[in-house]
Parts: sequence; C-alpha cells; structure tokens
Amino acid sequence: MISRRDFLNGAPMTVGAMLAPSLLSACAETGVTDPFALPSGYYPPAKTGLRGSHDGSWESMHGVVAGDTVQHGAPEETVDLIIIGAGMSGLAAAWYYRDAKHDARILILDNHDDFGGHAKRNEFDVNGTFRIGYGGTEAIDTPSGYDLEAMRLLRGIGVDVDRFYDYFDQDFWDREDLSKSILFDGETFGKTKLVPGYGSRSWEDFAADMPVSEMAKAEFIRLQTSTEDYLPDLTFDEKYALLRKTSYEDFLRNHARAPEEVINIYKRWGMSFWCVGIDEIPATLIQNYDGGMPGVTHTLPRTGSRNDDPYIFHFPDGNASIARLMVRNLIPDAMPGSTMEDVVMAKANYTALDRADQPIRLRLNSTAVKMNNVRDGVVVTYSRHGQRHTVRAGHAVMAGYNAVLPYLCDELPDAQVAALGSLPKVPLVYTKVAVPDWRRFKDIGTDFVYFTDGFYKQVEFAYPVSIGGYEAVSTPDDPLVLHMCHVPWVPDVQGPDQWRVGRSRILSTPFETFEHHVKRQLSQALAGHDFDPERDISAITVNRWPHGYAYSPDLIWEPDYATDADKPWVIGRQAVGRIHVANSDAGAKPDTGVAMAQAYRAVTEILS
Repeated sequence: MISRRDFLNGAPMTVGAMLAPSLLSACAETGVTDPFALPSGYYPPAKTGLRGSHDGSWESMHGVVAGDTVQHGAPEETVDLIIIGAGMSGLAAAWYYRDAKHDARILILDNHDDFGGHAKRNEFDVNGTFRIGYGGTEAIDTPSGYDLEAMRLLRGIGVDVDRFYDYFDQDFWDREDLSKSILFDGETFGKTKLVPGYGSRSWEDFAADMPVSEMAKAEFIRLQTSTEDYLPDLTFDEKYALLRKTSYEDFLRNHARAPEEVINIYKRWGMSFWCVGIDEIPATLIQNYDGGMPGVTHTLPRTGSRNDDPYIFHFPDGNASIARLMVRNLIPDAMPGSTMEDVVMAKANYTALDRADQPIRLRLNSTAVKMNNVRDGVVVTYSRHGQRHTVRAGHAVMAGYNAVLPYLCDELPDAQVAALGSLPKVPLVYTKVAVPDWRRFKDIGTDFVYFTDGFYKQVEFAYPVSIGGYEAVSTPDDPLVLHMCHVPWVPDVQGPDQWRVGRSRILSTPFETFEHHVKRQLSQALAGHDFDPERDISAITVNRWPHGYAYSPDLIWEPDYATDADKPWVIGRQAVGRIHVANSDAGAKPDTGVAMAQAYRAVTEILS
C-alpha cells in the first residue's frame, strides 16, 4: 500500500544534483554518502516472528486515512518514473518501462522492509539445515493462462516454466504414501478426532472412522459416490444461471439433500482459497475446482479447471524468486547469479538496492503519503523512518493497494473514489512453522490436515521442489517447513464487510496468539505421536496480510455488470493525469500474471 506525488516544474536534474541542500549538508556532517543507504548486514528474509505487514509498514498510511495532514515539500530528487509498490506489479512496471526506455531513471518505493510485496521469502536454519518458505504468493498458477506480455517478462528474467517438470517431485505423495486428513472438532461433532485418507481410502472406510451418526456416514458416502444430476430438467445454461446465485451450502442442502452433519464438514473448506464460508461461494465455482468438494460435477459438468496445468510451477520461496529475478534484471548488483536456478540460494545484497549512481533505485521502508499532478509531471511525498521526503517524476505508477489512492490524491472523480472504496482486499495469514523432522506425519500417513473449526484452517507440507542446490525433503528425518493458513472467520457478517472486520482482527492480533494456535492445533493433529510443541518446533514466522488477496468478483454477492466499463475495478484503474494504476487489484484477481498484465497496461498508457 504505497503511492507518490510531485511538485516542481523544473528541468531534469543530474544525479549529483538530486539531493536537496538540507540532505547534502546532513551527508557532509555524518560522512554518509547516501542518506537512503541500507546498513551492512541488512537481510529481512532471515527474520522470524511477525512478518508480512510488519510493524513499521502500515502506521504512516493509517495515519493518512485517519486524517493526518500532509504537505509536499521541495523535491529532493527528479526521476522519469516513480513506482509505488515493489511487489509483482511494481517490479514488472519498472521492467516494462526500462525495456522501452533503456536509460530511464526509475525510483521504486515500498512501505515494507523487503521487496516482493506479498511474494515474501522466509528463511530458516533448522539445526544447521537451510530451509526456505513462501510467506505469500506461492506459485505461477496455470502459466498457460498468462498473457503474452507476462510470459515475455518471465522469459526476459530467465524463467522457463517447463523446467519445473524436472524440479517438482510429483511422485512425492504416492512414494511416501501420504494423504489428506480431516481434524473433526469436538464442539461440532462431539469428539475431536483426526481421520486420515480423505480421497485415498475408499469412502466407506473413511466414513466409518468419522465421528458422526450412521445416517450421516451413509449420506456422506452417497454424496461422494453418486453420479446423480440434481437438476435433470434444466439445460446447462439454465443450471449455470441458477447455481451462479446458489451458494454451495444451499446446493448441498436443497439440491444434493445432504444432512447438516455432512454440511458442517465443509463449512470452512474453501477458506484459504476464497476466504469465505461455503454459504457465500457460488456452486458454479465448485464446478471447476479440483479440491475435494463433492456433489456438483454430475449436475454441472466441468468446462475447465485452474488445474488444467499441473500445480508444479513453484520455487521453494514461492514467487519471491520471481521478484528476486526481476530485481536482478533491474539492479544487477543487488542479486548475484545469472539463472532461475541459482537465484534460489543467492543472498540478496540489499545495500545495492538504493544507490545514487544507478538509474533504477528501490527504496524500502518508504510509504507514499501524498501524490499530485503538476505541470508536466507528478510529485510524491513519502514517509521514511519518521521523516517526509518529496520526489518529482515525469509519471507515476500506483502499484500498491489501489483503494488507498483516494487518500493519497485528491484529484480523483467521485465515481472513481466510490469504485475503489467498494473493493476491499482479503485478509489472510500465512504462518510458516519450521520443524526438525516430519516422522510423526509419516507415521499417520498425512501431509495435509483440514481443521473443521480451528483458528488455522489447515496445516500442510512445503512443496517438494529441488532446484539450484536447494534440496526438498527426502526422508522423514529431514527438517521441514509447514504451512498454516488463517483467514478470519466472521460468519455473522456477510459480503465484503466481513473482510473489513477480519482486517482489523488480524492487525490487532499479537504474535503470541498466532503462536498459541500453532502449538495447540499441531498438538491436536499429532496427538498420540509424542509431539511436544516446545521441543519439536524450531521457529515460527507469521506473515500477516490485512490487505492480502486482491478483491475477486466471483462470489455470490457480486452483481452482473452490463459492460466491462461498469466494473468497479475498471473504473478504479483509470489514469488520473500522469498517475497510472497497476497491481492485481486493477484486474480483480490475486494472480501474478494479472499483476504483470496490469503493469504492462499502465506502462503502455504512459508510453502512448
């Protein structure tokens, strides 16, 4: 969540003249050559504890939203392009712009202490073994769906998605005989019980172990095995129109005739994907979702799937490696190496990100708090370590959280302000738990546990990817990073407002609470297998994202729009003078390919 502004109307300045006299004096007095230089040893990926939107990254913007007054100062620097946000879209915008204008001077601002946005890298040392986790964006999801410009960028930074067929161990689960499990909670089902083998055992065997009534067991088996069309008198189009406005919960209850005991199993099943309960997920979304939610397939046959491509295009740190590859391409001294393989083990040189003698600078810990159009340019004022600075640029790209744009710039038309205000981002937390081994999971025969009613919706293994000298786990005695996902569960609030409530909850939850639930839920899942959370957890990193996934318009409350021009995210991404809007928010989909496509669109607007 960041932005920019510009003030002066002077001519382009040389690098040596970019600093205001006050800054030059301060440098002379302290002996520092660049007031924005990061200290030696600065290395955020190795931090554990509370990460993601960490303290220090959000306070300045929240102050502006609360009414803090900001005035532009005299510009201290002049650049060709200033980009707000060093996530996927911001880095992509820099890449596309530099690709068109090779000598362009670009300044990228980000409010966090690391680049990559939600593509966050978490590193761990587990008893001398190096382990990496993804703190946010986890994969190149369905690369066949990426547009030509997004694929050109990936190739341009050295990514060849076909290589993941060699790097991703698709046989890992079968070889290790691991399957999915459900942890039934005692409050709902009368008994807390882990039942492994969901989808791998026969449904009769799985149901026999469930702590539900005999009637519910029989109905569960029927739901999983039936080939019945529950709407036989309707055409496909008629079914789709009906089920687009029918929640999956109502479909199970009113069409598939599932009893409440069975429905209760699935209440939170899609929380980590859609971030709402099944009472707000249209049944049409289940049609093409390959995720173990039964009952729809034979009523509404599949027309496609997000898993038409295998889900294997994944670096050990998720798409943080893509961000690192973009940084390497833009600022070579900041990232040693030359291939998509060697970037995985490379240690970024953060001191090289923001040097006065390079055309592209990436400035961390810098929150844009005001931006405006001026004659032939833009001015951006940002807050950094309690001080405010102003930069002038020819153009600006807003590549952070789009909805903060009205708080940064007072030039937006009312319709655009209203549109942006209707698109809250989705709050969620990715917690990474480093453990010294996974033998207890092996003994159970599971790599994934779904909790029917837990603070964390699931715990699952890191993906088995070996690349560039980084080795995935090979034996149950190897250290492992577990992934646990929390989405605030607000069943008494409907629609996007539940995400606003959830955002507040996440931001006010201390690390100790996240830690408590990690220990409690792992102890539940591994009960009877000699698990001691004080002994058997090596480290915990909580990546909280109060403004996480981009707003996605596919849930049950979304209206039908007459044209694309009526869609609020399309209205919201319109350029305001020389301020252009990128980010996945502008495409209404939390997807790296969309973030890149929106960056290309914004840069194309500038170049045209």
